[in-house]
Amino acid sequence: MTMGHTTPNPIRQDPELDRPAGLPPRRGPIRRLLRWAGFGCVLAIALVFGGFLRFADSVTTLKPPVEPKADAIVVLTGGYQRIDQAVELLQKGAGKRLLISGVHPTTTPAQIRKMTQGSADLFSCCVDIGHDAIDTIGNAEETSNWIHAKGYRSVLVVTNNYHMPRSLAELSYVDPDIEFIPYPVVNSDLKTSNWFTDPNAMRVMLAEYLKVLLAGARNITGFGRHTGLRSASVSAAD
Repeated sequence: MTMGHTTPNPIRQDPELDRPAGLPPRRGPIRRLLRWAGFGCVLAIALVFGGFLRFADSVTTLKPPVEPKADAIVVLTGGYQRIDQAVELLQKGAGKRLLISGVHPTTTPAQIRKMTQGSADLFSCCVDIGHDAIDTIGNAEETSNWIHAKGYRSVLVVTNNYHMPRSLAELSYVDPDIEFIPYPVVNSDLKTSNWFTDPNAMRVMLAEYLKVLLAGARNITGFGRHTGLRSASVSAAD
């Protein structure tokens, strides 16, 4: 009987055995990809955290000008303390006229005057109430329309200190040729040096920092930008 001849399969030697001693083993493409993805995540977290520290430092050290002076004043609603400060600036002659932007449609000038204890003559001659803005983007657009209608070139911007970076970013995006001078109103929770131990203050700062990042990305790419005006929303609905 004739026996069939079979050829034995050659034994493949592990290529790692041929690597010189001391060299690390080769990594597969998936492991390399995961490794670089991990480095990227760590770097992104470090950048975001570093950016937050810089944002917090700039906000908590932001101070109003010693002798504020501009063509006009705009206050972005969100707290009575802001409006009180803006009316006081108007009374002192820091600007010729005041726009209170983002007032709720049901709020009347008389109610605001009573709340601020401002004189009827001052409100009659020099205060404009803006009811069209529904957010910070709307504040910027409402302010821009008012600025161009009045022919102003420099404007004092009154808002909370933590809200100032985003407000200036939106205003400068809409009107890059206008000089916007920040006049920050210090939030009571941020007056102490250890505000970061206060959960409420930390939550406000983190939320505003994220909004600043989103606003910056939106202004660069144009993606997700809306009008922020009630009148535009009504027109779109019609």
